[in-house]
Amino acid sequence: MSTAPTKAFASQADLDEKKITFQQLSAHCWAYTAEGDPNSGVIIGDEFILVSDATATPAMARDLIAKIRTISDKPIKYVLLTHYHAVRVLGASAYAAEGATEIIASRGTYELIVERGAQDMQSEIERFPRLFRGVEGIPGLTWPTLVVGDGQPGRQGSLCIDLGGVKVDIWHPGAGHTRGDTIAWVEAEKVLFSGDLVEYEAGVYTGDAQLEEWPATLEALRALNAQAIVPGRGEAMMGHDNVNKALDYTKRWVETLFGCGKEAAKQSLDLKAAMALTRQSMDPIFGHVFIYEHCLPFDVSRAYDEAQGIKNPRIWTAQRDKEMWAALQA
Repeated sequence: MSTAPTKAFASQADLDEKKITFQQLSAHCWAYTAEGDPNSGVIIGDEFILVSDATATPAMARDLIAKIRTISDKPIKYVLLTHYHAVRVLGASAYAAEGATEIIASRGTYELIVERGAQDMQSEIERFPRLFRGVEGIPGLTWPTLVVGDGQPGRQGSLCIDLGGVKVDIWHPGAGHTRGDTIAWVEAEKVLFSGDLVEYEAGVYTGDAQLEEWPATLEALRALNAQAIVPGRGEAMMGHDNVNKALDYTKRWVETLFGCGKEAAKQSLDLKAAMALTRQSMDPIFGHVFIYEHCLPFDVSRAYDEAQGIKNPRIWTAQRDKEMWAALQA
């Protein structure tokens, strides 16, 4: 008896190279984007450079560094971790040779690295074989040297960095993609580096999210009235209306997903039935976007958990990843 083929786990079948774009957004701000792969941001001052999101491996970071070196020879003194996920942080060691002395993260991100960084590292390496080519060059977990705030949302715990000719404000605006999300904001140029709090035309990964709180955090970002944004995935957006388009896209994903999770919990569905219910609402709107099929199983699992009152996301391990995936394919 033949059986239908199962989908390749997570992004294991996604092996095609992506086109890299290094785009200037304002006098000092740049976006490093890759067709739905994780983005990085760059802020270049007269004295120092800040990189927002370090990439997945030192080898990938060196590609970003090479782009930066085509336009500036200033030391890359600061690396910002917008959150703890491995694809964002494990390339950080490459910046030491470029002058990096500070790796910045929020209190919440530091606590998540302590709590689940090792499990997340193994989990993501197995999910993203293309992004983790050169994995042998990763020396281990990335630890912040400078922790911002006390875990409470808002600008009262912000850090202001002067790069020379441009100031960057860094703070935790509220929970969403994780409980420790951190942004970089160049107020003088109205450019926002949001990390995975905001995506555009790409999957919104919510496996470690605070879904109930996320929409309010997005509204806090909207209140900044940014004129450009570097989202976590998807193209950089220029102009106030386009920034709002990215915020609206992310909010619609989060609210649609969580609404389905609450309905599945109300009906006491199992995970496979919860997935089927969610697809009825999500597929017509988002089914075409990059990394959708990778994200959705993790997203449905988290939405169902949170709808049942599990406030702190359960830790994803490589084993749990595959057990969940297999259960949905059965």
